[in-house]
Amino acid sequence: MHGYAKDKDAIERRLRRIEGQIRGIARMVEDDTYCIDILTQISAATKALQKVGLTLVEDHVGHCVVDAAQSSPEEGHAKVAEATDAVARLLRV
Repeated sequence: MHGYAKDKDAIERRLRRIEGQIRGIARMVEDDTYCIDILTQISAATKALQKVGLTLVEDHVGHCVVDAAQSSPEEGHAKVAEATDAVARLLRV
């Protein structure tokens, strides 16, 4: 079972809302909406995706990393490195 299993329904709901935001942004472009308004919506969608990412990282550390660390130090270190790499990817712009 994945670490995010307990939050899966909430994550799916949030992703559906983000999907709607993205469709709304596309409509704004089609309708020639003022660029600053589009950028505001892009920022909101980006923050929403970051929140999903943070939730997944938190669940990964709290479940997968903890379980691996309890199995063995080597597995724990490998999962910590994996989580660190994932966080680095999330922080890249």
